[in-house]
Amino acid sequence: MRISAAATALFFTVAIDSTAASGEPHRFLAKPMPWGVLVPNGGEASDPSSNANAADADENAADEKRNSVALSQILNSVSAGGGSPTDAAAFVAVNSKARAAVRGLPVGATEGSAREPGSSLSIATNQQKNAEAAETISESNDESNEQSPAPRKEGPLKILFLSSDTGGGHRASAEALANQFQRHYPGTTYDLLDVWTDTDTNWPYNKIKEVYTSYSATPWKWATLYHVSNTALWAKMTDLHSYYMTEDMIREKIETYNPDVIVSVHPTMNYVPLHSVRKMSEKYGRDIPFFTVVTDFGSGHCTWFNKDVDKIYLASDPIKEIAQRRRGIPDEKITMSGLPIRHDFAVQADAMGDRTTEQGKAHQAKIREQLNLDTKKKVVLVMGGGEGVGSLSDIVNELYAKMRTQGVDATICVVCGRNEKLKADLETRCWDTVVSQSLQSYESLKSRFFTKVLSQHAHRSRRIQLALDRAAAKAAKGNDVAETPGNVDVVPLGFTKNMAEYMVAADVLVSKAGPGTIAEAAAVGLPIMVTSHLPGQEAGNVDIVLNGGFGDFCVDPETIGLEVACWLQDSQLLGVMSQKALIVGHPHAAEEIALDIGETTHQWMERNDLKKNSKQ
Repeated sequence: MRISAAATALFFTVAIDSTAASGEPHRFLAKPMPWGVLVPNGGEASDPSSNANAADADENAADEKRNSVALSQILNSVSAGGGSPTDAAAFVAVNSKARAAVRGLPVGATEGSAREPGSSLSIATNQQKNAEAAETISESNDESNEQSPAPRKEGPLKILFLSSDTGGGHRASAEALANQFQRHYPGTTYDLLDVWTDTDTNWPYNKIKEVYTSYSATPWKWATLYHVSNTALWAKMTDLHSYYMTEDMIREKIETYNPDVIVSVHPTMNYVPLHSVRKMSEKYGRDIPFFTVVTDFGSGHCTWFNKDVDKIYLASDPIKEIAQRRRGIPDEKITMSGLPIRHDFAVQADAMGDRTTEQGKAHQAKIREQLNLDTKKKVVLVMGGGEGVGSLSDIVNELYAKMRTQGVDATICVVCGRNEKLKADLETRCWDTVVSQSLQSYESLKSRFFTKVLSQHAHRSRRIQLALDRAAAKAAKGNDVAETPGNVDVVPLGFTKNMAEYMVAADVLVSKAGPGTIAEAAAVGLPIMVTSHLPGQEAGNVDIVLNGGFGDFCVDPETIGLEVACWLQDSQLLGVMSQKALIVGHPHAAEEIALDIGETTHQWMERNDLKKNSKQ
């Protein structure tokens, strides 16, 4: 009965895109709207002074008709995936006034340059595009004194992020993007909206945050929720239920923000909000672009992927494969961008470059001095999540004991988060007792370590495996305990904001498989030991590390300590792992995403201005 009740409750906790179930895309096509009425030159609505010469009027009308047909053909070609910059340029050359008028259209036919097919966003039907094109040509050829609005190239934006505090990564990605929007478009404002808890939605949707907190603390519960909800049947049921229960309330809430653009950074906030935005566009005659930025790294729930969003930004090839295999997302709507991370990491990545070079080593030493860390010791950065949870204390104990017994001089920086109790305990802990207790269990651990951890791993990189094999051979000869103990110190840290500097200072990161943490480490070329992951979406993050060759995965604190100590004694191995991490890293992802969204949004705002002026 308990399992049945839990399964019933799970139905109401996740909103999943129903296209996974049916295989057929939903169409969010606004109905054709009367954005303007075409009045030929010489009609009642034209300026009489412009019709003094009847022959000129007839010629203008003929030009207008040819231009309208030409632009219609080009737009149809681009919509179908064809078209070329030369097609657009040929049309623009027909009429210099038309060039200014169509500057904001999705074809991008402006000043001789056109965007690649599929790189611009469009939600209008071909009929709507043709109507808009005919309106703009008619406006440009009208001999009135009205001037076309200046094209929008920059300027502030009103951005609405859709997110929820179900894990820290969604908000962190939104904040990273918001920072870049404000850097490149001064005066930009943004809001974060949780469509489930910030609106007057009914149960169970207003309890999603609480359900996440409860289930994520119990791995088997979360695994059940994730995998059951990530099916076609569940997708269909939850889509229909969430739409009919919440769509009107969500739409009313979004309308209060009056955004220029909407960016979803949460998997459950695509299907219903997208419906709401399309209805708003139809109601107000103003198109609002809708983007999805996937904040998972190696795998993702099917709710992330909706064919009808205007563009989706992905961090890795495995995520792209899921999006296309399960949801049929077309290539032209996908941008491989990397995961958006804080601007601090881009600054540090640019300053350091490759940490194995002289420039990189000099920058690392400089940062260590700023953080009051010993520049001659190895540095291990240990993280357990924002709340400082998990087996963090045991991992620190084993890292300290193994590095001390193997003669490794090191500093262990421990990010305790908001766990003040752990921070205080580490500051007063008797480390000699820790080493003594560790040595007592070491002999029984050795056989398990050598037979399991040092055996061939399906995903572990060959170079890491060879290093561990050498350590095993050394231990087999009884040379695994150094004559001179290592000089090891532990530095407990609270909730840390300058994480980029600490990752630059570190030689190894020990952390759970959070997507943002892995992306940040890769951005600065930092090898990582993954110690745990949430079942479901974080399992793919482990594969990113293993297949990328810049880290390993282990859950046992003692074996974690042994393997990290092995890495720190092999500088060549650390160098190779660092360079492989740089291949995966995208330190400027947030900036690139913000610029792409900002450019496209301004194009849409231009088009909306043209529609508005055509009505006047």
